[in-house]
Formats: sequence, C-alpha cells, structure tokens
Amino acid sequence: QGQLVESGGGLVQPGGSLRLSCAASGLTFRFSRMYWVRQAPGKALEWVSYINSDGGSTDYADSVKGRFTISRDNAKRTLYLQMNSLKSEDTAVYYCAKDIKGTGRGQGTQVTVSS
Repeated sequence: QGQLVESGGGLVQPGGSLRLSCAASGLTFRFSRMYWVRQAPGKALEWVSYINSDGGSTDYADSVKGRFTISRDNAKRTLYLQMNSLKSEDTAVYYCAKDIKGTGRGQGTQVTVSS
C-alpha cells in the first residue's frame, strides 16, 4: 500500500514560513493524486490542499488559499507544501495522504506557530 513520511515541521513565529516534505515509497506515486491534511489539538482532521498526479491541477482550503502552495517532484517521489504568512490557527500536525480523509497518512509533522 505504500508508505508516506512527512518532515519539515517546527516552531515558527506568526508571519513566518515553513516548507513541508512528504517522501513516498512503495506506491505508484507518479500516478497518484496527493493531499495534505492537518489536525489541530482537539479538532477533527481538516483537508488543506490537493494536487493531481502531474502537478497540473491544485486546490486549497479557503483558510490557506493565497498563503500555501502545494507541489510535487515525481522523479524524487516527494510532495511539498510551502507555507507562508503563517498564523497561530495553522498550528497542527500536518500529514500527507492519499485522499481527503487522510487515508494512508504517515506519522505527521508538527507545525507550531507562536510568538
């Protein structure tokens, strides 16, 4: 079924930036739609962004539109999420996944936005 491993999280001040990565193995990554989802403390899993298999189509939740950019490198089997103008409400564990429900997600990477 494949494995997804997220990295790149950390502590950042409001207005700062982070770039998350997701390394994929054991799946036909280049043919797969991919998603970023997140889960804030005490809240349900939330869809963040989507990208199609060749990177030609993307979509974003309204809460991150204009601030986050999803991309992929199929040769490196890696998914990315560039996060700019971070806000405290972006604090969450971020996961890459095979669908909007978070199927197949890895262990996640913690993003904390705080001054």
